[in-house]
Amino acid sequence: MSVDSNASLKDTLKENVSPKKRQHFHFDLWLCLTLQNWILDFGRPIVMIILPLEWFPLNKPSAGDYFHMAYNVITPFLMLKLIERSPRALPRSMVYLCIITFVMGASIHLVGDSINHRLILSGYQLHLSVRQNPIIKDLKPASLIDAFELLYYYDEQLGHLMWYIPFFIILFLYFTGCFTQDKQKKKIPLSGWLLLGPSALYYWYLVTEGQISELFFLTFLAMVAKVIHQQRRGFSPDSNGLFLFYSFFVTLLLVVVWVVYLWDDPVLRNKYPGIIYVPEPWSYYTLHIMENH
Repeated sequence: MSVDSNASLKDTLKENVSPKKRQHFHFDLWLCLTLQNWILDFGRPIVMIILPLEWFPLNKPSAGDYFHMAYNVITPFLMLKLIERSPRALPRSMVYLCIITFVMGASIHLVGDSINHRLILSGYQLHLSVRQNPIIKDLKPASLIDAFELLYYYDEQLGHLMWYIPFFIILFLYFTGCFTQDKQKKKIPLSGWLLLGPSALYYWYLVTEGQISELFFLTFLAMVAKVIHQQRRGFSPDSNGLFLFYSFFVTLLLVVVWVVYLWDDPVLRNKYPGIIYVPEPWSYYTLHIMENH
């Protein structure tokens, strides 16, 4: 009888405590995601520029490649931990497929980006297309140019799509579970506000450098639609949902400012001729900063 009573008491405590733990602001995970994004993703090309070339021969993996390898392992792990803390049970099959596709896309990008950065050290200019680059356009036989265009396709298009589409799907799935009627759970702590700026700035870099503005806009619109739908039912985003939503909102503002700033740049306009004009930061770097130094 005593054992049954103790078991019942534990179950009751678990029911009362568990939801509270699941719904609190996940500062540890948001901090880890932000730090590793800045260090392993944004810092990847920078460390390749800073460290001496003699340390990493062109026919061997560079420091940036090792950063990318670490990113490909740590990011899916952190995202799985984020999904585990979702207040609402999310479809496991969808999550697993997204994680698998994410790792595959990021790995494709790892190879393409590694070769691409070695080309930069040899004079490749990111603000020009493959066929317009001085070190590429005169290659013989001409079929080699097709090979480099295929490399560019794997690096900048297929790799990015397989990397970022599941990334944003997972964030949106997590966001759909971050709604509550408890006013105490809707407050972002000071630590969250301090983290919001660096988080939004990284997403700006991700959207512009990854050339995924359409995907980002669709994800943000889906989040807005979800908020409107849930508010009609009396629910609002909790602290984690608000942190993600505000991060994306600030990111949207930063992208708009970036586009307006480079709106009349003729060289970048030539490279990005599509309807949606969002230049890459590293193209801006090779065009306006590297050439001036």
